[in-house]
Amino acid sequence: MTKFIFVTGGVVSGLGKGITSASLGMLMKARGFRTTNIKIDPYLNYDAGTMNPYQHGEVFVLDDGGEVDLDLGNYERFLDTSLSFDHNITTGKVYSAVIEKERRGDYLGATVQVIPHITNEIKERIREIARDHDVVVVEIGGTVGDIESMPFLEAARQMQLEEGRENVAFVHVTYVPKLKVVGEQKTKPTQHSVKELRSLGIQPDAIVARSEDPLEESARRKISLFTNVPPEAVISAYDVEDTYEVPLMLEKEGLANYLTRRLGLPEREPELDAWREMVERYKSLEDTVEIAVVGKYVKLADSYLSIKEALKHSSVANGVKVKIRWIEAEDLEKSGTKLLEGVDGIIVPGGFGARGTEGKMLAARYARENDIPFLGICFGFQLTVVEFARNVLGLKGAHSTEIDPQTPHPVVDLMPEQRDLDKLGGTMRLGAYPVKVKPGTLARELYGKELIYERHRHRWEVNPEYIEKFEKAGLIFSGIAGDDERRMEILELPEKRYFIATQFHPEFKSRPMNPAPVFRGLVKAAKEKKYGA
Repeated sequence: MTKFIFVTGGVVSGLGKGITSASLGMLMKARGFRTTNIKIDPYLNYDAGTMNPYQHGEVFVLDDGGEVDLDLGNYERFLDTSLSFDHNITTGKVYSAVIEKERRGDYLGATVQVIPHITNEIKERIREIARDHDVVVVEIGGTVGDIESMPFLEAARQMQLEEGRENVAFVHVTYVPKLKVVGEQKTKPTQHSVKELRSLGIQPDAIVARSEDPLEESARRKISLFTNVPPEAVISAYDVEDTYEVPLMLEKEGLANYLTRRLGLPEREPELDAWREMVERYKSLEDTVEIAVVGKYVKLADSYLSIKEALKHSSVANGVKVKIRWIEAEDLEKSGTKLLEGVDGIIVPGGFGARGTEGKMLAARYARENDIPFLGICFGFQLTVVEFARNVLGLKGAHSTEIDPQTPHPVVDLMPEQRDLDKLGGTMRLGAYPVKVKPGTLARELYGKELIYERHRHRWEVNPEYIEKFEKAGLIFSGIAGDDERRMEILELPEKRYFIATQFHPEFKSRPMNPAPVFRGLVKAAKEKKYGA
């Protein structure tokens, strides 16, 4: 029988349910169980694709083109696996499917209701993913008590009844604040949150208590008493320096061992040596390099979560800690390039829309003219092309038709098949596509092979009519699409120390033990620039 672990959240959002769920999945996988993770998002959007990063953090893209919640990025990094669009269940998806079935006549004249039709659809989707797995960790987004989460919590309650209590466990993540006035940890918010959960028919098996400092023994006993959870299942999850420490902390606290016994799984020692070594290496790094990320959503660091993580992975690989200098692209337009002075590397990430485009191009130009290690990603790749067209080729007014439809030099333009689309959701070039990497280039040196598969999320492309001009001026397109040779995928300037940009998003496939090659190369070049080769 497949075992299900539902992770719910209480008190406030943003406690780290995603990291807890990813850590649980990783600890189960480390014990040799075939494990996967599912994220439930109670919003009505069909997917995360049309959502502003300021509202929900970055939009993470999967191999199959699914635009999903950033927690799936955490799952992939912690489990070192690739997930599918079906691993993200949203209210929008569930209701769309139920309405479609009703229109088809599948319900044979029944009155379609939340129970049983919506809850059945939710359970069906969870069970579909569960096939061929020993353990499935299901994170229910939002906070207990939210009206949007109700159908999902009800479906989880029903699953425990149908699958048997021995096959379904509940882990509740709550917040234990420490008031400065009294100086003691307060358990009342947790008590109320669990009371709310129990009123829905769910008794948590374990409580992960998030707090700034380790949970005091008196608070642990009090939580246990008032929530009917054994003291050993009240887990202290205090703030740590790095999220990759969380699985090790939860392991030390005995959460996975407790759930293994609770679900009747064979008890095994987890293989965590490599992970532990990676965490220790990261914590012991002393040398630092500073890399600027010039974006338009930098006020919320989660907007660029995968970039942050890819730099962390590359830190370990290169033996140097990366300090990020977050720079708002519009600030660069106002204050000029003095904001970039002293950095060892520059990243211009993806984004949509006109705001901040001139600032991003200023950053690309500053890197090119001052020979600072540079990485452009997606829109950053396109704006690097525009900057080169304007300032090296002398094409005045060159631009992308996304930003300036009337530009005299449309060096970045839509492919003909994209021109008549009237829907924004899910209509881009999305997911993993083949990229052919040319021999004798920096890209080939970094990737070490001719054919790679990388994840895309864009509409506009380098205009094929200008490619010859670019290459004559020394810009090399070292990667082209394996499925359509009109599409340019990687550019580089060979005479520079490290200057590369990709139409795809390499950060989405970066892993703690296996950093994305272009990020690893950037950090290496930044280290050499600062400390010498």
